[in-house]
Amino acid sequence: MRRYWLILVVLFIFFAFLLWMSDHVTLQGERTVYTARCERGTWVGNECSGNLAAGERYRYRALAARGEVLFWVVGLPEPSGKFTQCEIRDGRNWSCKAKANADAARSITLEMSKGQPVPDETGVTRPFHDVSKIVWLLLTCKPYFGIE
Repeated sequence: MRRYWLILVVLFIFFAFLLWMSDHVTLQGERTVYTARCERGTWVGNECSGNLAAGERYRYRALAARGEVLFWVVGLPEPSGKFTQCEIRDGRNWSCKAKANADAARSITLEMSKGQPVPDETGVTRPFHDVSKIVWLLLTCKPYFGIE
């Protein structure tokens, strides 16, 4: 009987790990966007002509009751930014007006749809290339294995 419980616990931990790696498990109202950089090359569409490297992690927290979205770059000392005049369904679906937000130039998006950042067509926000959490983690490990 203990063996079956042990198998169930191991399976539970394995599936919880998979959910965490796919970024389906997050804090309420929060979403992290993982980005990639193209070092010693340029982006041609979604292809990097140089070396792909882990970029910044942008974290967004939607505050539905206030109609605000807070954002910051994880690990950087710069202060967080704030969007106002936002329509928020939940932490993975929200939209903010560009003209009402002076901090837009520090962000990569003004809208999140189904948990994915929507590129800004007006060019107010920073350009970005988002990747999955697992790809970002693998890119951060490249220097430790001597991979360029």
